[in-house]
Amino acid sequence: MKTLLNKFNIKPRNFNLYEIAFTHSSYAYENEGATNYERLEFLGDAVLELVISEYLYKNYELEEGQMTRMRAAYVCENALYDYALSLNFNEYVRLGHGEEHNGGAFRKTILADVFEAFLGAVYLDQGLNKVKEIINSVVITKIEADDEYLFKDYKTMLQELVQTDKRVVVYELIKEVGPSHDKLFTVAVKVDGIKFGEGTAKSKKQAEQEAALSALKKQAKI
Repeated sequence: MKTLLNKFNIKPRNFNLYEIAFTHSSYAYENEGATNYERLEFLGDAVLELVISEYLYKNYELEEGQMTRMRAAYVCENALYDYALSLNFNEYVRLGHGEEHNGGAFRKTILADVFEAFLGAVYLDQGLNKVKEIINSVVITKIEADDEYLFKDYKTMLQELVQTDKRVVVYELIKEVGPSHDKLFTVAVKVDGIKFGEGTAKSKKQAEQEAALSALKKQAKI
C-alpha cells in the first residue's frame, strides 16, 4: 500500500484509515478487531459527488439534468471499477478466505466500493484538497479526455438537420478573453456562411456546443 500512498504523495497521519479502506466485510468477519470499509465508502461517495459536481458547475454551462447525467456516468459502478483497477487496488484489498478464493479481488462491486472508501480515508486523513488532487488525476482527466464525445449531441443534431440539403456547417472562434488559466471562448456557428448561433464557455468545444444549441433554437430559420 505504501506504493499507492507514495503515488499521491500521501504521508499518513492515521495509517489505520487506509487499512480499513481496503478491508472487506469477509475479512473483518474472519479477523476479530478488524473494521470493514463500509462507513468510509459512505463518506467517500459523498466526497466524490461533491468534487465532481463542483467541477461540472465551474467548467460547463450545462442545465441541472445534463450535469446530473454526466456526473452519473463518472461515478457509476463501472467507472469506479475502472478507476480502482487503474490504481491496482486489487493488490491491496483484504478479503476473507472464501471471497479471495472466489476472485473477490477483481469483483466489480468490491473494487468500486473500495475506491470510494479510499477517498473517504484520504478526506479524513489529509483533507479535501488532497482528495481533489486524486480525483483530478484519476477522474477529471478522464472527463476531459472524453469531452468531445460527451457533448456531441447539439453539434450532431445541427449537422443532421442541415445535411439533407448538403449545406456546410462551420464553427468559428470569434473571441477569446481572460488569463490563460481562466479563459472564456466565444464561437459562432455558420451554415453556408450565414451566422445562425453563438456560444460562450470555458472551453472551445463547449462553446461550439452552446453555439449549436443557439442555432437549433432558431431551427425554423435554418
